[in-house]
Amino acid sequence: MLRKLQASCICLVFSVSFAVAAPAPAGLSAAQIVDKNIAARGGLQAWRAVQTLSLEGKMGAGGNQRAVLPVPTPQSKGLANTLPRRPAEETQLPFLMEMKRPRKVRVELQFHGQTAVQVYDGANGWKLLPFLNRHEFEPFSEEELKIASYQEDVDGPLVDYITKGTQIELDGTEKVEGRNTYKIKLTEKTGRSFHVWIDAATFLESKIEGLPRRLDGTEHPVEVYYRDYRNVDGLQIPFLLETRVLPVGRNALGFRDSPVPPERIVIDKVVVNPKVEEKLFSKMEVPGESKSK
Repeated sequence: MLRKLQASCICLVFSVSFAVAAPAPAGLSAAQIVDKNIAARGGLQAWRAVQTLSLEGKMGAGGNQRAVLPVPTPQSKGLANTLPRRPAEETQLPFLMEMKRPRKVRVELQFHGQTAVQVYDGANGWKLLPFLNRHEFEPFSEEELKIASYQEDVDGPLVDYITKGTQIELDGTEKVEGRNTYKIKLTEKTGRSFHVWIDAATFLESKIEGLPRRLDGTEHPVEVYYRDYRNVDGLQIPFLLETRVLPVGRNALGFRDSPVPPERIVIDKVVVNPKVEEKLFSKMEVPGESKSK
């Protein structure tokens, strides 16, 4: 669950608006589109001034996120659903996410009266999972560390992209939920590439290409949409994220891929530049002993 939250929030500072759609203006370069995007989000200097960011809300977990996998059984020539069904509705779990330059992230998730923690200091990561009877901080696995290494700073990947060593190019225009958007391809200095769709009318992001998710042995594309955006201290901040895991036809087991319902993260409170103690980003901090003010 913590990995889902981190992957969904990796670019949480992106924003979107739902003004009336307009045709995508011709002749704009990728650099001009990104400049307009940064201005629409609050401006370059405003985002450079953000040193810390705190987000509180709820994330869905434990619901019927995927159809039951049909598998063959010796007693039947057909297929039987042998995996137990999850509850129809997701449980809403409170969380707190704190970010600090450079690329430091701490996530606390409340589950059955216990606090799970995930910490990344920009180079190393640790996790605390008391609901699994693991009451000491453990280092990230290799896969978790790889995911965390993709974490952007508090301003996202487009602000100061040249300084960050990122190359951008316009990869055409597309409709996103009926709206015209510019499809921008980003290639980071690590070599990782992904796309961001920028609304042609508002110049705010409408969706981003997320990290692929492995289900039943198969990598699935992921898209993250941003909704219910609000002005916080002059910055456009999304208060609703929707993650969609896309089908791939048939999975590695040879079965037709079953759909995954959208996953939602609802933000209740955002604080720009809160006081956040440095020790919160170390593995030794015990949940509840110190909080940002």
